[in-house]
Amino acid sequence: MKTERLRMPVAVHLLLTRGDEVLLLRRFNTGYEDGNFSVPAGHLDGRETVIEAMIREAREEVGITLDAPDVRVVQVMHRFAEEERIDYFLVADRWSGEIAINEPDKCDALEWFPVNSLPENTVPYVAAGIRYWREGASFSTFGREK
Repeated sequence: MKTERLRMPVAVHLLLTRGDEVLLLRRFNTGYEDGNFSVPAGHLDGRETVIEAMIREAREEVGITLDAPDVRVVQVMHRFAEEERIDYFLVADRWSGEIAINEPDKCDALEWFPVNSLPENTVPYVAAGIRYWREGASFSTFGREK
């Protein structure tokens, strides 16, 4: 009997940096981790690259334009949640446009935080992705007991 291949969502997460700070947004009214801080993020649409998806999500969520050469993948996480996921964390420190809450029905705050002092109410896997990036780990797993 043929085994069905695993299919899982793929997401992108923007680590927008300013010196030693990272931009976090507070989730609101989404039904997932509301009231906790995360980063601009979203899922890949069909037929787009990870970088294209991140550029689109940055525009949709915080109103900025990223240029592809300024965006780089720094961490890939295989996350075990209700369903398995692959999360790409991408860093950018250059953008054009004014940072703003473009989705007020999903986000109620944008704040800069030192990367080594994130708020306690940061979404756990996002905090882990930031920590792994700072430690130089290009791949990680999260949410699976060893």
